[in-house]
Amino acid sequence: METREPATSALLSHLAEIAARPLEYASGLPAALYRSEDVQAIERERIFRRAWVCPGLAAEIPNHGDYLTFTIADEPVFCTRTKDGAIKTFANVCRHRMMRLVEGSGSTRRIVCPYHAWTYSLDGKLVGAGHMEKSCGFKKSDHRLPEIRTEIWNGWIYLTLDEDVPPVAELLSPLHEVVGRYAMEGYIPVVQQEHVWETDWKLLTENFMEGYHLPVAHKATVGAWFPVEATRFPSETYDAFTYQTFVKTEQAAYGRAHDSNTRLTDEWRYTSVLPTVFPTHMYVLAPDHLWYLTLRPKGVGKVDVRFGVAIAPEVDAALDDREAWVADLIKFFDHVNGEDRFVVEGIYAGAQSGFASPGPLSWLEREIHDFQRYLARHLTDTTGETT
Repeated sequence: METREPATSALLSHLAEIAARPLEYASGLPAALYRSEDVQAIERERIFRRAWVCPGLAAEIPNHGDYLTFTIADEPVFCTRTKDGAIKTFANVCRHRMMRLVEGSGSTRRIVCPYHAWTYSLDGKLVGAGHMEKSCGFKKSDHRLPEIRTEIWNGWIYLTLDEDVPPVAELLSPLHEVVGRYAMEGYIPVVQQEHVWETDWKLLTENFMEGYHLPVAHKATVGAWFPVEATRFPSETYDAFTYQTFVKTEQAAYGRAHDSNTRLTDEWRYTSVLPTVFPTHMYVLAPDHLWYLTLRPKGVGKVDVRFGVAIAPEVDAALDDREAWVADLIKFFDHVNGEDRFVVEGIYAGAQSGFASPGPLSWLEREIHDFQRYLARHLTDTTGETT
């Protein structure tokens, strides 16, 4: 059966109409929104070039010279810890012949281009460029790396290409009132992974932010500890984020406070918070650990997935065999990610069908409706036309 894409303007108008409905009448989005190259190009300009995105935890680059790489709207960048302890971000492109400077993550005292050894300090200054003495007017000071706006919030690194977007702390202030009690900036990273999944970034975001699928898709892992009826959502909605809270049963292997945790009291000792900071930073914050995903579209039907886990300091301090415990933790979350990958790649495959038609949302999918409204605000104007 042949599948024909509707015109982009009609597709985005449909998005605006769905987003405007009350939750009780909300539905999923049309399949074409997940497979359209035109829509993804608009997302790159209207969302990813203007939003705050998160490459990971500040604690993942704890020491002077540590760095990690990332992309924003396909722009390669790297974050590094400077001598004074600050985290700065720079374009990951040499100012000489545009070579990529660093890959992955690591530690270095200077950034040395692997092509001609142009060398930069960790504050972006060009400090070495051999054999340039015959180039008329050449000055190293004219060739520092472009710096990317960077802010740290509750232990997370946030980056943006937009100099006018409000500060992260301002946008996420109401969320801090919920997550601040956990002191997640003190959690200790134990794993970071990179994957490429064959799906659309929006499908993966939607999957992470709803608990409706947990008892089914995750029945062998986290779903067994998830009492659906205890899911709670905030009474308000927010422009920059959404979240829900849920509790873990006494049988849960992960998700409850360690006996020596003095930060949390009452129900917060077994309550987890699941925030999504739009567009692509998602995490589960539990009393004993957190795990996160941060996404980057990699063309239609592919998404770069950065996954990380960190554990509460009192949990880390109490471990007798840290290596074995962390290995078990990684094995567990690899299983969880495998369950999610199966469904989000399956949804994307289903979205290619001419029979693909979204159904109504459950009350447990409230955050998906919040996400739809976010997309509509940024991809359409109030009349539903593209902006």
